[in-house]
Amino acid sequence: MELSRFYKKNALHEGNINRIKSRIIKALNELDIIEDFKTEGCYYVESSTTLNDVQKEKFLWIIQEPFKNNEITSESILKSKDFSKSQLSIEIGPRLNFCTPFSTNVVSICQQIGLKEISRVETSVIYLIKTKRILEKGEKLKVTQALYDKMTECVYEETLKSFQVPVNPNEVFEVDILGEGRSALKKVSNDLGLAFDDWDLDYYTKLFSDKIRRNPTNVECFDLAQSNSEHSRHWFFKGRMVVDGEEEKNSLFQMVMNTQEYSNPNNVIKFSDNSSAIHGSQVDILRPSQPESASPFEYFKSVKRHALLTAETHNFPTGVAPFPGATTGTGGRIRDVQATGRGANVVAGSAGYSFGNLLLDDLDLPWEDKSAIYPPNFAKPLDIIIEGSNGASDYGNKFGEPVITGFARNFGGIVGGKRVEWIKPIMFSGGVGSLDDSDIHKLDPEKGMKICKVGGPVYRIGVGGGAASSVKIQGDNEVELDFGAVQRGDAEMEQKLNRVIRACIESKENPICSIHDQGAGGNGNVLKEISEPLGADIMISKFRLADPTLSVLEIWGAEYQESNAILIKDKSTEKLKAISKRERCSVDFVGEITGSSRIRLVDDRLRKSGKVENVVDLDLESVLGKMPRKIFNMESPTENKEPPFKLPVGTNVMEALERVLTLPSVGSKRYLTNKVDRSVTGLVAQQQCVGPLHTPVADVGVVALSYFSKYGTATSIGEQPIKTLVDAEKGARMAVGESLTNLVWAFISDLRDVKCSANWMWPAKIEGEGSKLVKACKAMCECMKQLGIAVDGGKDSLSMAARVQNDTVISPGTLVISNYVSCSDITLTVTPDLKCSNGVIFYVPLSPGKSRLGGSALAQVFGQIGCNSPDLEDCNYFKKVFNITSNDIADKFLTSGHDVSDGGLITCLLEMAFAGNCGLEVNIKNKNNDAIDYLFAEELGLVFEANEKDIPLINQLFSNSGIICEEVARTKIINEVENSKISICFNGDEIISESMVRLRDIWERTSFALEKRQTNRVCVEEEESNLSTRKNPTYVYRFDCDDLVNKIRLLNHNRKFKVAIIREEGSNGDREMAAAFYSAGFEVWDVNSQDICDGFSLDGFNGVAFVGGFSYADVCGSAKGWAATIRYNDKAKKRLDRFYSRPDTFSLGVCNGCQLMALLGWIDGVFIDHNVSERYESRWVSVRIRESNSILLKDMEDSILGVYVSHGEGRFTYNDSSALSNIKRNKQLCMQYVDAKCEPTMEYPLNPNGSREAVAGLSSENGRHLAVMPHPERCFLSWQWPYKPSPIAN
Repeated sequence: MELSRFYKKNALHEGNINRIKSRIIKALNELDIIEDFKTEGCYYVESSTTLNDVQKEKFLWIIQEPFKNNEITSESILKSKDFSKSQLSIEIGPRLNFCTPFSTNVVSICQQIGLKEISRVETSVIYLIKTKRILEKGEKLKVTQALYDKMTECVYEETLKSFQVPVNPNEVFEVDILGEGRSALKKVSNDLGLAFDDWDLDYYTKLFSDKIRRNPTNVECFDLAQSNSEHSRHWFFKGRMVVDGEEEKNSLFQMVMNTQEYSNPNNVIKFSDNSSAIHGSQVDILRPSQPESASPFEYFKSVKRHALLTAETHNFPTGVAPFPGATTGTGGRIRDVQATGRGANVVAGSAGYSFGNLLLDDLDLPWEDKSAIYPPNFAKPLDIIIEGSNGASDYGNKFGEPVITGFARNFGGIVGGKRVEWIKPIMFSGGVGSLDDSDIHKLDPEKGMKICKVGGPVYRIGVGGGAASSVKIQGDNEVELDFGAVQRGDAEMEQKLNRVIRACIESKENPICSIHDQGAGGNGNVLKEISEPLGADIMISKFRLADPTLSVLEIWGAEYQESNAILIKDKSTEKLKAISKRERCSVDFVGEITGSSRIRLVDDRLRKSGKVENVVDLDLESVLGKMPRKIFNMESPTENKEPPFKLPVGTNVMEALERVLTLPSVGSKRYLTNKVDRSVTGLVAQQQCVGPLHTPVADVGVVALSYFSKYGTATSIGEQPIKTLVDAEKGARMAVGESLTNLVWAFISDLRDVKCSANWMWPAKIEGEGSKLVKACKAMCECMKQLGIAVDGGKDSLSMAARVQNDTVISPGTLVISNYVSCSDITLTVTPDLKCSNGVIFYVPLSPGKSRLGGSALAQVFGQIGCNSPDLEDCNYFKKVFNITSNDIADKFLTSGHDVSDGGLITCLLEMAFAGNCGLEVNIKNKNNDAIDYLFAEELGLVFEANEKDIPLINQLFSNSGIICEEVARTKIINEVENSKISICFNGDEIISESMVRLRDIWERTSFALEKRQTNRVCVEEEESNLSTRKNPTYVYRFDCDDLVNKIRLLNHNRKFKVAIIREEGSNGDREMAAAFYSAGFEVWDVNSQDICDGFSLDGFNGVAFVGGFSYADVCGSAKGWAATIRYNDKAKKRLDRFYSRPDTFSLGVCNGCQLMALLGWIDGVFIDHNVSERYESRWVSVRIRESNSILLKDMEDSILGVYVSHGEGRFTYNDSSALSNIKRNKQLCMQYVDAKCEPTMEYPLNPNGSREAVAGLSSENGRHLAVMPHPERCFLSWQWPYKPSPIAN
């Protein structure tokens, strides 16, 4: 193999460089130590032969930025220099044990443009750092360590000559149980990190010595460890619980299942390994008529579609390597959705993070212990929340799944004399989806059915992750085995896999008989599950390998991602092949159902020599059947209650409030919502951000089942782990209660229809913690029974502890409740932002008369947790409040609403004012409570705003049911936002009188401090300083709505104009684009790039739409791969050039499609570069439609509309200084970002990417082709708008 090198100037952007400099300065503790800092990128290109000039030209076009023709060289500039003693030259690149997702996608581009010789491409960064003095050896090491992540990257001591790394693959061998007994099994458990406990060792020794009567292979032992690990089998939840010598009547799993008996029987799937689902509605849908080829979309009426939910965590991998751990956690959960029934649709996600103390340099959080020690095998909490959330966001953004709900919580402190902290973090991923009624039930396997693996090839990744996650205390495993559990997420491959599944389920006859997602245990687990109970023969030679050195054990046990197993009948083989070819996603036919009831893994690669070996040969009943339940003996911990919470003497309300508002669980989550797509699919009716400034305080997420219906699904989350530290039972009930006080703001079918996923993250194997979990589970179940809701699924992670030197540090026991329920009208959702100029604000306490501070944010920020936690005591009272509020929402009495949760009533009221960008006058009369207790207690409660005219009726509705409903405040909206005041009076005494924007700045403070660690600091400071003067946006439309509707109806009647919705691999915005064009009266076709490359003609089409997404994951630049596949494919280029040249055609390119049009020259002289913020931006912005030559924007001139932007590269740049002037002179500038005064703006984030003259969209010289970065296809329906002031709301 040849290894070529290409070098690129300035590998990193300025903001990233400044963050690295800060790390070096911190490591050396010397402010002015850096004199000069240069970077260079190196592309290492592996090829089967030396690349010729033509091949080099193609490859250089891919990696070269437009208008920068001299940026790429064949020799390093930085490495060729003679270094002084004060200079450090350091090269950092990815670990070479497997190829990166970057490489996979670059190679995919190369394959499409004829560069078949190229097999791998990796990039490194060369740093040349000059310091003001000569560094000592130890100081040089500190500088080096500040440059990279040791889990995923390494130092290249010299320029790479090859990607080959020494590999000693495990040979297949027998474990001599028959000769050596239990000790042989114990040895292999230690050697391979299998985490067998005493029960496992005894059981498997007896199984092979007495029943099977042969020695197992090491592959079989590995298989059993993964398939039957705590992670996979949930031994604890299904085990026999003996607490203080008394055995519980039911297992925890049975307790949870029994909640179903007390709620409505609306589940169509429950307690499935993948997802659960509830009855949905009859909706009209749009889908391709022939998914295996280019075809028109068909409109199907009254299709029965159900709602589904799944949730899981990926804690250990995220703790070890936050970015890849979180990507694969998100990807694994997405595959759970895909594998529901016979295949399901991914709609929207949830993301949650629990982490330790941040220890920020530039923001002192005084309750954090600055002297605490952290273990070397886990990432620091600050890195976990930044890089973990980056990973989860990046994966969802590229796949095309919006995140619409979530949580972020941190804790580190002393409880009961011991350190408690999320050193082992929680990375929570949930998701809602939909599936058709015809696909609910998987079909049973039949002899002769084909077993297929769909998705990516086998990588040496995540080997032993299931067992690693089941270790009692993380840190007890060998560090090298922790490296083995590091994973690799490739959202592009997951997208292609999703395309295949969706094409199958949208076919007139779904070829998928059964589908299972691959997770813990890899092929060994998923292929046993899909073949149960009939059994199968699996052939090693049929697997597609990313690395030929993979051992049999690794092929069978690696948890490589982006792969599902499906079962099909022989007659469906050709159809599946056609779909996979069109979507460029491989399908490997790896085995067949045999009817033997055995799983056999056959190493058939030496078949010609007669050396065929059954590496695995196990009776399925022995490994998947009913196994003896484990017995767990637990003692309740000795009573060691924390002292009551005590506020330091002399602390006033404002001082307490300032601390509380900066706690991560209370403060703004803008640092999370700004970087994650919340609008892709166009099915989102409610996401996290509300109000005129898009403030992240929403309680509930709502999605539609279809673009053509208002039926949908509502989902929300509840978790209260700090209260669980005080009292496990109360904390569990509070989690249930919070999930419902969040959910109540959507108009749902019935409280008894609500179903939940219960996810437990607990250090259950630590003394005293198992009994707490049992109590919490019993409390949750009893609470749900009384409320009439039920659990229908969930997961557990019961090794939530980490070794720190000689101590065990447990994470707080956590229960996350994710609920979901059907909505008959997704538009009836109430948001927290205050809206009325003199609105009346009511408070409905759900535990009237109580103000308990145990487990509160107030206690936490003063280094305590207290001893008396809030609780949900009266479920009947709770139900009454829920139902009355729901009726008020249906009757449109409530204009705003929010729940009392972290930070208490005072935080709830403030967040409503922050989101409404307005002032507030609070006047509370309560003689029974202290002001601090009343305002900061986190008792469950609801706060809502209403118009004055509706007050008598609202009071009557609550009082007639015996519910306390108190008027506590009035909304104060003025034009000068900076003068908006927050006044809080308690029993006649004014205890707070502050500017609203100053309080909001405090609430935003921690978020902005975190933003500076992931975004160009200059942009963060600009947004932070301008937030205090931001005005509400103004929307204007200059077109006649009635006339527009009549024109559309006429077009719908005829539907004579054909539009091709063109997508590439990695595109994710095609369905909303198709729905928008269909709604506007066009005949819409599903066409992908492969169709055009294969010869599909556009001659019969009037229009094309190039859709948004991340083609080829946007490696080497946005849309670069998409443009290359057209530029270097004669058929595709000729067809598109001919279409462009015809006088009767038009095109629209949105986001990735806009970037493509610029690269193709359809919008000449333009390149779309990286945002000035240097990261992905997810925002709701205002744009003005300018007078221009665009035929698509005709009659819309001077309209000012809200629109989503979701991109990382959206900044319009030009090939010379006169280009923009020419564009303006030709009236091609048709859309601009504007501020609240409706003027074009350069202010970040109103202009989210820094485009000169606020350019958001351009047209071609002839006006027929339009390229825009914002996403009009995601907000063509009024319910898609996150903020709707009059007249839009009407």
